[in-house]
Amino acid sequence: MNIVGMGKEILVGAPHSIIRHPDMPKVIFKYLWSYLQSGKEIHAYVKNICADGSYYWVMANVTPSFDKNNTIIGYHSARRSPSQSALQIIKPLYQKLLNAEKGGGLSASEKIMNDLLKEKGVAYDEFILSF
Repeated sequence: MNIVGMGKEILVGAPHSIIRHPDMPKVIFKYLWSYLQSGKEIHAYVKNICADGSYYWVMANVTPSFDKNNTIIGYHSARRSPSQSALQIIKPLYQKLLNAEKGGGLSASEKIMNDLLKEKGVAYDEFILSF
C-alpha cells in the first residue's frame, strides 16, 4: 500500500491489474496464467504503476495453492527487487513485445517470445531465471 500509494479500501479484493503498468506486454500474463492454470509456479518480471504515475519493477514468483483434492484454490506471490543486469535484458524485450502487440495483437508478441525461447532452447521460466 505504501509503495503504490493506495489504501486497503482500494486494493483489498481488487485484481492485480489495478497496478499493472501499461508498458507490460499482455503475452507475459498469458504465460503467467498458462503456467498457473496447469498447476506450475512461474517467475516473471513485472512493471507496476503507482497512484502518482511512477512505477517500480519486481521479480515475481507466483505459485498456485491447492486444496486437499489438489484443486487450485488461489495463488501466492512473493516479490523481490530485480537485478539491474536482468532489467537491461527485460526492458528492451518487453518494449519489443509491446510494440508487436500494438501492431499485430497478442499473437504477434507471442510469436516473438516463442521464437526467442526456441532459439535459446529453453522454456519461459528457464529463460527468466537465467539472468
